[in-house]
Amino acid sequence: MIEIDIRLRRPGFTLEAAFTAPEAGVTALFGRSGAGKTTIIQAVAGVVRPDAGRIVVKGEVYFDAAARIDLSIERRRVGYVFQDSRLFPHLSVESNLRYGERRSRLSHKPIGFAAVVDLLGIGHLLGRRPHTLSGGERQRVAIGRALLSQPRLLLMDEPLAALDEARKAEILPYLERLRDGMGLPILYVSHAVDEVLRLADVVVALRDGRPLAIGPVADVMSRPEILPVIGRFDVGTLLECVVSRHDGDYALSTLTFAGGELRVPQVAMPIGSAVRARVRARDVALALARPEGVSVSNLLAARIEAVRQQEGPYADIELVVGETRLAATVTRESVDRLTLRPGLAVWAMVKSVAVESRSPDFGGPG
Repeated sequence: MIEIDIRLRRPGFTLEAAFTAPEAGVTALFGRSGAGKTTIIQAVAGVVRPDAGRIVVKGEVYFDAAARIDLSIERRRVGYVFQDSRLFPHLSVESNLRYGERRSRLSHKPIGFAAVVDLLGIGHLLGRRPHTLSGGERQRVAIGRALLSQPRLLLMDEPLAALDEARKAEILPYLERLRDGMGLPILYVSHAVDEVLRLADVVVALRDGRPLAIGPVADVMSRPEILPVIGRFDVGTLLECVVSRHDGDYALSTLTFAGGELRVPQVAMPIGSAVRARVRARDVALALARPEGVSVSNLLAARIEAVRQQEGPYADIELVVGETRLAATVTRESVDRLTLRPGLAVWAMVKSVAVESRSPDFGGPG
């Protein structure tokens, strides 16, 4: 496990963060600007020294204020990917990658050059210079350089923030390959909901230097307490689903989750594949009886677990569908008009579903 328990005070800002992250997969540090996300990974890298606390990566103590342990940056064996690629402009792609390889002090290099080039799909770029690459290509090379330094841990600080939507769509599948194929722990800093939902296994939601919620992505990103971080527009539920059917005539797929099914635009995944379905709370409407003659095809029998009145026109409803919790946002007027209350049986009409695929195992680095 990766253990982080640090405290750091600066003028106008205090960071107090304690959490553990698994030895493989993506742990997303999620929050708005100024929440302390980058400061945490800088402390892990050794760029920033906490005032107090402890950092342990796979059993090795990187920092322990009480024991006066503070490993140098070189000895920490972390790979760091920044918002901008920071490639050497005068070197070719291959030379940039080889630079990362030379940084490693290991005589045996478990992460091989050919495996990284194949994983990131950059073989055709090796002879080119950084200024000839797209933003997405530059970031893939930067990731490759970090991997070839043979890190125990990969730190990624808003790696897609400088890219437009097309370039993000280009690089996301490669990040999924990295997550599923390398077996490395990754601390991934982001304020983008879509990136976190697609890539993360564990989420640490931060606000004003302190964690608001920590846990599996489907749990944390569905909790009402992270509303100040995620924003009312994006609050909702993340469902872990399996593709159960395809309907080619209508270009639809059926996803099964613990408690029901969802019909969604066809996903390019074989039957049996794991996918994540994101249902925003504002896209869930409620009815007291099963609706008839409506265009919405996703009708789910549900029970109200909680009703939380908010300031302004809205109320947050927590539903239970089978074994699954589902969030809905309705007006406070609707709560009174329909007498919505805990324990009441209702029908949830899901108007829109965003589906993010979970890549199949890509295999190890060889």
